[in-house]
Amino acid sequence: MARIAVIGAGMGSMAAAARLAVAGHRVTVYERSATYGGAVGSFERDGFVFDTGPGLLHLPAVWRDLFLKTGREPLERCVSLVQVDPASRHLFADGSEATLPDASRAGIVTALESALGGGAGERWGAFLGRARDAWDRSRRPLLEEPLWPDWRVLERDPYPAPKRRGLLRTRQAATVAEVGAWELDDPRLAALFEGCVLGYGLDPRRAPASAALLPYMEQTFGSWYVEGGLRELARAVYERCAARRVEFVFGAEVVSVVERDGRAAGVVLADGSAAEADHVVAGGGPPSTAPGRELWGEGDVRPPEEAGGGPLPGRLSVLLAVRGARQASAVHRGVVHAPDTGVEAAAVFGGRVAELPTVTVLRPDDPRTRPDGRHEAITVSATVAGHGDGGRAGVDWSDKALRERCAETLIDAAARSLGESPAALRERVLWHEILTPAETGGIPAPALAGPGGRHLRPANTTRLPGLYLAGGWAHPGGGLAHSGMSGALVAGLIVEGADFKGSR
Repeated sequence: MARIAVIGAGMGSMAAAARLAVAGHRVTVYERSATYGGAVGSFERDGFVFDTGPGLLHLPAVWRDLFLKTGREPLERCVSLVQVDPASRHLFADGSEATLPDASRAGIVTALESALGGGAGERWGAFLGRARDAWDRSRRPLLEEPLWPDWRVLERDPYPAPKRRGLLRTRQAATVAEVGAWELDDPRLAALFEGCVLGYGLDPRRAPASAALLPYMEQTFGSWYVEGGLRELARAVYERCAARRVEFVFGAEVVSVVERDGRAAGVVLADGSAAEADHVVAGGGPPSTAPGRELWGEGDVRPPEEAGGGPLPGRLSVLLAVRGARQASAVHRGVVHAPDTGVEAAAVFGGRVAELPTVTVLRPDDPRTRPDGRHEAITVSATVAGHGDGGRAGVDWSDKALRERCAETLIDAAARSLGESPAALRERVLWHEILTPAETGGIPAPALAGPGGRHLRPANTTRLPGLYLAGGWAHPGGGLAHSGMSGALVAGLIVEGADFKGSR
């Protein structure tokens, strides 16, 4: 039985902790805050409950597998999962709209053709077919296996972009924006793809075409809601850890990793105390280590922040406590698309505020999120530039006037999604709460194959033996499902060592 210190109680860290405890190890989690869950948080006031992180779950099989592998009680006995159908309602800049069913490629194709016409459904269906090929080609190395030492084999984009003969040369779409312009051939379909990618913290102008995996994943495996909010999933994972005798120490900030005899040997806390360990698992980003220790060598994939540039994009959310019952016809997820996603992305990744962003409106039909049937909890959000001091260093989200001005823009978009005037919606709002990247941090993007490996994330192992990385900042990257996969990979590497070939 090994002693294992886990830094942080985020979802990836807890996923690793539960699996390691079941394997017979003694696991202690050190969390600097007063609670668990990391980015999967909640805000409660006056009987209203809001998710402050992700609001929907994709690939629930990742978390079903965790509960299956760590005990006899399945996930559905610990939380109530509801499939969201229809999956989303999209409002485009030209006034057209489309409501898409959940996890039905044929239904999505029919809905898009009926709403947009002109062969839009057929083109989207063909796009999803190519995305499926990319998924089949890259799923295993990107999601289910540790990052290969020879990761450069992932520099080839797995998306089979059709070749188009031009006047001077044959061309293929290499980026998300080019797929939208050259293959989807409709600004509304392009907005559908680009808006999805931007929501994952990726720049559609530069993200590789393999980002087609993201809408494919959502539209193939479905969107799921956890009754009570996604925070309930975090609670269930925490309780599974506790049931497997994982020890949690809250209010305990780890400031460095102890190195002894050339390997990780424990952690040092902010109060000066130290805890010995045979292995250390770090969630939430690379930790400090002994002086002079380099976690990555020449040719290794490094954290994106080491590449320079401004802070990662984050999320602006406005939590609306609303008077008035939710209509029976209301859709759980509405998306109001920006007139030009390219202009929006230039602002987000250029450290500026987008004038008209893509806005997502979540309206769960859940009595647990509202005081009674005469009220409704609505979350409105957009991807925005990260928190900084302005310019390329991000947006100063501590500016109260800026926060309120941007919140008003989101409320206007929410009113459109709800089918009412901005004035009418504001009249129904009892109060609102604003959350920005200053409070919630940046969005770690999922790993993608593509040129230069620019969208890969650091391996779960490091150059310091015994030190592992889990969560959205390590392979296979950000997102709730990806974080769960990261925890499974770290547990496999510790338990099976060099024999571990990937999750099964």
